[in-house]
Amino acid sequence: MQSTTLVVETPIRESPRVAQVRGLFDLAAEKTSRIEWQVKLPLDERIWHIGLITGPSGCGKSTIARALWPEQIARTLEWPADASLLDAFPAEMSIKDVTALLSSVGFSSPPAWLRPFHVVSHGQQFRVTLARLLAEQQDLVVMDEFTSVVDRTVARIGSAALARTVRQRGQRFVAVTCHEDVEEWLQPDWVYRPAENLLTRRSLQPRPTITLRIVRCQASAWPIFREHHYLNHGLSRAAVCFLASVEKKPVAFSAWVNQFTRKGGKREHRTVTLPDYQGVGIGHAVSSFCASLWKGLGYRACSTTTHPAFVAARLCSCHWRLIRAPSLRSSHYLTTSPPRRRFHHASTRLTAGFEYIGPALDRRTAERLLAM
Repeated sequence: MQSTTLVVETPIRESPRVAQVRGLFDLAAEKTSRIEWQVKLPLDERIWHIGLITGPSGCGKSTIARALWPEQIARTLEWPADASLLDAFPAEMSIKDVTALLSSVGFSSPPAWLRPFHVVSHGQQFRVTLARLLAEQQDLVVMDEFTSVVDRTVARIGSAALARTVRQRGQRFVAVTCHEDVEEWLQPDWVYRPAENLLTRRSLQPRPTITLRIVRCQASAWPIFREHHYLNHGLSRAAVCFLASVEKKPVAFSAWVNQFTRKGGKREHRTVTLPDYQGVGIGHAVSSFCASLWKGLGYRACSTTTHPAFVAARLCSCHWRLIRAPSLRSSHYLTTSPPRRRFHHASTRLTAGFEYIGPALDRRTAERLLAM
């Protein structure tokens, strides 16, 4: 346990107004204003990844953070004004590592990656800033005013994505914020409240549950999501579409088409999660649910994807089986009788093929959902 005494003294310059306030509120005629904290934090312990300093404005959070971590506290990052935000990451990082890091913190919209920093949304700026800080400060990142410039949905979802990334990378992160609602999503190993001089140790707990409501929808829902899809914005007229919502707000879309192969079945055509909800596995959950629906109806459900977040999630899932390792080319048979014609696609980007092997949705439930 590291104990530190922090003292902040500021000279008081006398003036008629200062004298008036002293008289009105019976303040002592002191030459300086002095604040002192006795701070005890578990900074010398080996096993911790995330810390949280929180409390009301004016309780000393930022002062303590600057005193303890003058070198690590997040500085104002410079971003190229007329170049992609990708070009701001360290030159030694491969594009694979950059995109994987962006996806891991919940910034999973490749079209937005190509834009300059100043034109993306505040939520996306928040996430790409987190990714760049993790890339540049390998040991410890300290971020003041954490989540203060984003809405609370982005704050909570972004905190969960960040926490998972920091622990996976074996780094350390200290969030300094007056917003205590991030605590259960960030799952810090310790929480310090300067206003009470109180340190609380925490054990890792599951993050709050996100309840999705999935219904069949029309293609008219696609325009809300199409700008965020990492490929083209087209949608097959034959696609069967599903919409996922959280508290009546649309958050994800998934469309499926017939699989023109020898074994038949259904193929994932488009799955998109809105930026504010990226990073906590909603897209993967929706995709798996739709695949379980098709399996419940007797179909084989497959998916070909190039997105690093989807590839990583499915490789770790026991519900999906890799049927084609990432490569630059894939083939599908269009007919089952000779002569057979092959349809080639994805010859310019790495794609991986997966088949759903998880549990099937109850047939009656699947039929009812499909009929909605």
